[in-house]
Amino acid sequence: MSRLGLCLLALLAWPALAVERVVSLAPSLSEIVLELGAADLLVGVLDGGERPPDLAHLPSVGRYGQLEMESLLKLQPDLLLLWPDSIGRAQLEQLQRFGIPLLIAEPHSLANLAEQFAEIGTRIGRAEQGQRLRQRFSERLKQLSDRYRRERPLRVFYQIWDVPLYTIGGGQIISDALRLCGAENVFADLSLPAPQVSVEAVLQRDPEVILAGSGAQLERWRIWPQLSAVARKQLLQVPDKGLERPSFQMLAATEKLCEQLAEAQ
Repeated sequence: MSRLGLCLLALLAWPALAVERVVSLAPSLSEIVLELGAADLLVGVLDGGERPPDLAHLPSVGRYGQLEMESLLKLQPDLLLLWPDSIGRAQLEQLQRFGIPLLIAEPHSLANLAEQFAEIGTRIGRAEQGQRLRQRFSERLKQLSDRYRRERPLRVFYQIWDVPLYTIGGGQIISDALRLCGAENVFADLSLPAPQVSVEAVLQRDPEVILAGSGAQLERWRIWPQLSAVARKQLLQVPDKGLERPSFQMLAATEKLCEQLAEAQ
């Protein structure tokens, strides 16, 4: 069963009771709660990077991959928002034994993310806000798709780390953002969200554009002038790190990506 299916099962497994104490175990899910106008429901968060100012006062329940179970239980949450990989399997099973309601969410496409706004909104008592976010998000996606569609997609290598070399797989939501912008992830055939690849594999697939998080990472590719991306001087820095946090703000980050790739040839 898909992760989206697990999310739906998690919703169906619990009655539609009023939620009052929510703990978010992913920064992107914390952002969605804010975007739904429900910051008052959050009582704790799992840290992973800089927090939005509206969440600065909240207790921490650990960091990505390191959930502090005692801190979590002290908060007495009546709903946990969970990204599947934010905690280990053993701790997930432990939470399930405690009987705390879980909403598991991992969108693999921008369309999935739009549905997630409605699902989370319904679960936390913000159904109307969730529907509005879904509609606005979906309408803008359609506009971006119509505007940036290409007859032949650009071949793009999206680098998320350099030593060792990591990229994104085809089921990762950033791959869908690339498709929306008229591009194609050269490693879209890989199923892992963040597969490790070799320089030789990148050379073989010969991307026309390389995207990376820093100029230093991009500079290292210049020693391979046979790469199309190097020859065409299309070594581009990721325009907005919001691409890596699937919440409503990812829409603006995707639009920046589309604008950047529109200038590539």
